[in-house]
This record gives sequence, C-alpha cells and structure tokens, in this order.
Amino acid sequence: MAERLVGKPAPDFFMETVTGDGKDFGKVSLSDYRGKWLVFFFYPLDFTFVCPTEITALSDAAADFAELDTEILGVSIDSIHSHKAWLSTPKDMNGLGQINFPLASDITKKVASDYGILIEEEGIALRGLFIIDPEGELKYQVVNHNDVGRSVEETLRVLQALQSGGLCAMNWKPGDKNL
Repeated sequence: MAERLVGKPAPDFFMETVTGDGKDFGKVSLSDYRGKWLVFFFYPLDFTFVCPTEITALSDAAADFAELDTEILGVSIDSIHSHKAWLSTPKDMNGLGQINFPLASDITKKVASDYGILIEEEGIALRGLFIIDPEGELKYQVVNHNDVGRSVEETLRVLQALQSGGLCAMNWKPGDKNL
C-alpha cells in the first residue's frame, strides 16, 4: 500500500547538483531550503523531449516563484555530468541551455523511491512535483505519466493558494476570497 506524503514532513534528501549555468557542482539537502518554500520536481531523463519544455517553462517563471519566496530544484536519476552536458549543449542540438535553478542527481534512485515516484522496472522517475513549505512539510504533490508535461500556471496557483493561509475553493485564483 502506498504511503501518504502530503501533510507529513517531506522525506529528507542529500544530492549532488550542477548550477543552472552548468559551471559549478555542489551539494543540496532539504535543510538548505528551511525557511523558504520549495518546488521540488522530478523528470525522467536528460536529453529527452517533454522534459526540456517543463524545465525551461519553470526557469522562465523563476522570478515569479522568487517573488513568492520560493526556490526551485529539478532532479533526475542522471549524473551531474550528464546534467552539465545537457546544460552546455545548444538548444538546437537537443540541449537545455542555461536555466535559473540547479539540477540535482538522484543517481542512486533513493530520493525518487522515498517520494514514491520511482518506476523500478525502468529505473527512472515519474514526473513528480512537490511543494514543500518553509517548515519542511509536504503540502502538495502531483504525479504525471511521463508522456504528459505539467503546468507552471497551476503550480503557481496552488503555491499561492497554500500561501493564502485559508480554505480555497475549486478554481481559486489569487485575489479571490478564501472560504
């Protein structure tokens, strides 16, 4: 039976990263985001087709997330070296180009497993997106089939609803009253 994650402390993680410009390597853990909101998303593989559309859309909206005191962290099971190569490859050659947040490597697949989105028989993650609050509680998750990309607008809407501090009706939008 699958374990519920929403409403519980987010599973801790520790991974290697590459900066969005592909120049520097680092390390990241959940505690690095304490005091901020985090949009934490998984994608299946570097150098694929749907993934760059999601990553670049989130990157293009990074300033909108920053205005909401929210960081973004992308992760796949690829190595940091694969991430760096993808970031350094021109877009017209199936590269990603520079983005506005780091990419993490879950090469051991432990984090994808802890978040319940590892496709064990394929060794890759589903398209899982999680919003974690400043205290480390997992507030939202959406998991898509790998053929379907996610929505930046919906992620922003849900983040703003969570930050509104009240009950939000179906189709709530920023500026709407809470219940």
